[in-house]
Amino acid sequence: MATKRVLVFSLAYYPFVGGAEVALREIVERLAGDEYEFEIITVNLDGNQPAIEKYGTALVRRLGGGKLAKYLFPFTAYRLAKRLHQREPYDVVWAMMANQAGLATLFFKWQFPKVKYLLTLQEGDSLFDIWLRTWFMRPLYKAIYRCADHIQAISNFLAKRAIKFGAKCSVTVVPNGVDIDKFKVTSYKVESGERKNKIIITTSRLVKKNGISDLIKSLTYLQSEVSLWVLGIGKEEHSLRQLVCKIGVENRVKFLGQIDGSQIPEYLAKADAFVRASLSEGLGNSFLEAMATGLPVVGTPVGGIPDFLKTGQTGWLCQVNNPKSIAEQIKFIL
Repeated sequence: MATKRVLVFSLAYYPFVGGAEVALREIVERLAGDEYEFEIITVNLDGNQPAIEKYGTALVRRLGGGKLAKYLFPFTAYRLAKRLHQREPYDVVWAMMANQAGLATLFFKWQFPKVKYLLTLQEGDSLFDIWLRTWFMRPLYKAIYRCADHIQAISNFLAKRAIKFGAKCSVTVVPNGVDIDKFKVTSYKVESGERKNKIIITTSRLVKKNGISDLIKSLTYLQSEVSLWVLGIGKEEHSLRQLVCKIGVENRVKFLGQIDGSQIPEYLAKADAFVRASLSEGLGNSFLEAMATGLPVVGTPVGGIPDFLKTGQTGWLCQVNNPKSIAEQIKFIL
């Protein structure tokens, strides 16, 4: 059997890691071999990565550098893919999310309609945020969904979105997963009864949709022995630090910055509960990682979270934009 050649369009890839990038690599590493061969076109986000390199089993090609490269990606990636396809044809093109990567894939599909087009939906943005970003190109944005030969969504929420935007192909829900063995960390566990202070942890990009400001505000409803660890970086960091000082909880909040993925299980294992008060969410890999560590988790009933978070069964749900509701669930767990 001839090896199937798969070309992936993804705005980000290793060493820049989020839930989508982890899922992409895990899938690629499991499928690559005699049956499948993968190439990935992505953005050189910091401009310091090799333009082309073998990363794991995939050949990774990085374009441009910085924010401008992300906006130009639909055009630069399409042009590169066209040249590569004419040199050695691909059997499948795979878009990682309906963003600039989806546009690049759409352009390729229009030029080479016989090549199968797979769209994976991982995004956690709300419909309103998507409308703000795509109102001026709405027909083109909808075409990303409508021209796909198959769509894979990581939650029922995203599967419904695909149908809403006019998907004509079949849509399959395949959630992201977690390697349980990587999160079985016991050496750092401290019985909660052995220490007075309690640690709440959240791991996420510091952006508005992850509701970190509401989580910080919830500390005002909790005893002073409860502290918060925030793992991650993002454009909201400065305003969040200002909020911490404004409400007087600077001694209870630690901003730990970007933590290597291999170290996250150790931090989770030291905490008493995981909380992310999301305003929108595609699925929420961070929840799954915390659950794999054995932590009780608190989330909001938005996006794909209700697929796996059932109050009193697999975790607890709090109200959106409600710090007091967050605190009530934390109190119950503690």
